[in-house]
Amino acid sequence: MEKISIGISACLLGKNVRFDGGHKLDRFLRDTLGRYVQYVPVCPEAESGMGIPRESMRLVGSPESPRLLTSRTGVDKTDMLVSWAKKRLHELENENLCGFIFKSDSPSSGMERVRVYDENGIPSRKGVGIFARMFMERFPLLPVEEEGRLHDSLLRENFIERMFTLKRWREARQKTSGPGALVDFHARHKLLLLSHSPKHYRAMGKLVAGLKDVPRDELYETYENMLMEAMALKSTQGKNANVLTHMMGYFKKDLSADEKKELLEIIEDYRKELVPLIVPVTLIGHYVRKYDQPYLKDQIYLNPHPLELGLRNHA
Repeated sequence: MEKISIGISACLLGKNVRFDGGHKLDRFLRDTLGRYVQYVPVCPEAESGMGIPRESMRLVGSPESPRLLTSRTGVDKTDMLVSWAKKRLHELENENLCGFIFKSDSPSSGMERVRVYDENGIPSRKGVGIFARMFMERFPLLPVEEEGRLHDSLLRENFIERMFTLKRWREARQKTSGPGALVDFHARHKLLLLSHSPKHYRAMGKLVAGLKDVPRDELYETYENMLMEAMALKSTQGKNANVLTHMMGYFKKDLSADEKKELLEIIEDYRKELVPLIVPVTLIGHYVRKYDQPYLKDQIYLNPHPLELGLRNHA
């Protein structure tokens, strides 16, 4: 797989573009995740011509449609930023992005809970950065997150899993224009989908089963929408445990009574949050290789992202 293109607030990569001339380097994003992605850095304020350093800014007005004003002098920079953003978003359409990582609390790039000041100068945590809002409206299905939220292991795993899935989908679509690409992709992702949303899993299965009745372009668009909706729903211990138990059924003729007992105990320990997901997944992966299980060895669920990222190591 080629490196995944991901948009990112430039300051998170250590670029000195913030209002004070500094940065907000995130070493996990730059040094760890950066081994697997090609970042497209964006700094709305600097790129729109506001200079470095510059007067700090804040959102003022209603949370639904705030204005961007300089904090001390009250100069309105909204139109300047919006005009630039329209052009930049058009450019980003050609970058084949599989996601975007925003800078939290930023009046231009904050994804949620950004301070918005009312006419009395009282802030509320109900705003969205102006560029971030425009980006999410332009690309509603793309995975997006803030660097602060990515410190949460579950949110980090979900975001990265989504962007790798989107990359695989796009590559599958490029391989062939026939229905085979969709059928193969869906077959390999069944258990991953089940771990996120049983409801979408069933609906997407029906869609693929009836693919001859739907025009190809409409089918692919509908499938992609459902795919990203499903992946946006977070996995849980319960959903993963159900998938693991389902996988165990493929070895009912292979495993000894003691092996079955051990695997069931490990799955239950995971369900109780006593061990991380990597423990039962590793054991099942061992059985897949040992018994050359044809269906499971093609399931993306066992390896949805690079092991080196350690995303399944949290209990």
